Amino acid sequence: MKELIVIFFGGGVGSVLRYLISDRVDRFHDSNFPFGTFTVNILGCFMIGLISGYFLHNTGWGKEWKWLLITGFCGGFTTFSTFSGDNLRLLESGLALNAILNISLSVSLGLMAAWLGIFITR
Repeated sequence: MKELIVIFFGGGVGSVLRYLISDRVDRFHDSNFPFGTFTVNILGCFMIGLISGYFLHNTGWGKEWKWLLITGFCGGFTTFSTFSGDNLRLLESGLALNAILNISLSVSLGLMAAWLGIFITR
């Protein structure tokens, strides 16, 4: 039960922060590309790399912190379902190139951001 409460709290904070950042980014971009979702997902990948890398080298932290920060916060902050919905909307709107670009950049930059986060903690 304890882990559910910790994950719930982290996820709530991550979700609210995701909304605020995504909304702010989208206000600056009037385009057919989902910059808000893209930004939070890349930031989330970087954060999970940093946090995971930190925990790999600093084993004194309890599993509650991993639940809070990785499963809860990063899980709530990033959003695969919105990413999928954005791509479906792009495809349905005849913007296949934007969808392909979003998918390609999100996956490649997301992996690089997570790797960079882990690399920084070494």
